[in-house]
Amino acid sequence: MFTGIVQSQAEVIAIISKNNAIRLKIAIENTLIDNLEIGASVAINGVCLTVVEFGRLDEVSSFISFDVIDETLRVSNLADIELGTEVNVERSLKIGDEIGGHMLSGHVHTQAILANRIDSQDNCTLSFTIAAEYKKYIFAKGFISINGISLTLGADVGESFSVHLIPETLARTNLQYVLVGDKVNIEIDQQTMTIVETIERMKLSLN
Repeated sequence: MFTGIVQSQAEVIAIISKNNAIRLKIAIENTLIDNLEIGASVAINGVCLTVVEFGRLDEVSSFISFDVIDETLRVSNLADIELGTEVNVERSLKIGDEIGGHMLSGHVHTQAILANRIDSQDNCTLSFTIAAEYKKYIFAKGFISINGISLTLGADVGESFSVHLIPETLARTNLQYVLVGDKVNIEIDQQTMTIVETIERMKLSLN
């Protein structure tokens, strides 16, 4: 489980094709491999991946490697990453950790496309389009995860949805680099999905 509070950005330093999968290698600060183990879960752009290798690169940086299978590549923007791409990183939640965002599984539901970006001195508004089948889960002031970041939906929910970001969020995440037309990973809030689908089933049972 994760909270959507990104701990770091990491640079992609190797992408190795392996049949219908890739071996993904990222460079991070040394502190992010403290107490890390092979088989541990780490969220990369909101996608829960399993650590297959890690170690030190130099005095200040380390690496972590993951195998990303074809199904994960199909549903996420990890299929589009290139060498030098900055990805969001979050280690899995531990008992006793502060939950500053909302509970996430790291299982991406779909992707959204950035339709508009408005940058100002104190705020950045990003507006996204999403497949029609997921629009029923998008509510004003509800939770959503974008590239693994726990965010609150803006009030302007219609054909598209928006999020409003403070400079700190931009500085700590790779949303600072997202341009119109780029794809982002979306994980819908599980409680929202459960409520919506329960109501749909109840209506069907009453008909």
